[in-house]
Amino acid sequence: MGRTSDANQRLMTAALDLMWEESYGAVTIDDICQRADVKKGSFYYFFKSKAELAVAALEKLWADEWKPRLDEQFSPSVEPLDRITGYLDGLYNRQAEHLKKYGKVLGCPVWSVGSEISTQEIDVCAKVREILSRKWKYYESAIRDAIAAGLMEAGDPAQKAQTLGFLIEGAMSQARIMNNAEPLRNLRTSALEMLRAKTPAAAQH
Repeated sequence: MGRTSDANQRLMTAALDLMWEESYGAVTIDDICQRADVKKGSFYYFFKSKAELAVAALEKLWADEWKPRLDEQFSPSVEPLDRITGYLDGLYNRQAEHLKKYGKVLGCPVWSVGSEISTQEIDVCAKVREILSRKWKYYESAIRDAIAAGLMEAGDPAQKAQTLGFLIEGAMSQARIMNNAEPLRNLRTSALEMLRAKTPAAAQH
């Protein structure tokens, strides 16, 4: 099998990279095995199907990259609005880096996979919804704290978080379609206006 100790990890990494760089439908098990340097027979030792691998790869993405980044960016020690704006600025910066490195804007891997396969792969779609829900909880926490601090007009934090999520993913998808990171440059302004955030001076009254 060769390097069996990390073969499943390499398969998950390869699958995620290929699905993000290309698409879920375009990527085959052979493609994944070639990228991971794992024999096809070994693939089925770890995973029953491409869908099962995709679910594991998305969970790995969450655990290894997204959760640590979100824990840091949305730490309660950071001012509520700074959590949101810092995160939004980071989206633009990362997509601009992807464009420079890969020659294309990659967008959000989770949203891209979910929107592509829709209801075709039930387990994959369920994992996509689960991960997006986890991410939006971070938005909700920052919004709730901003409202409590008088930095944002009152409203349902969960609903505001969902709307923010739609705004972000829509902008990310547009950036990918246009192959241009510019739709993300002014995302912080659009988000703060949509959330009805207050200026520091207004928040004091």
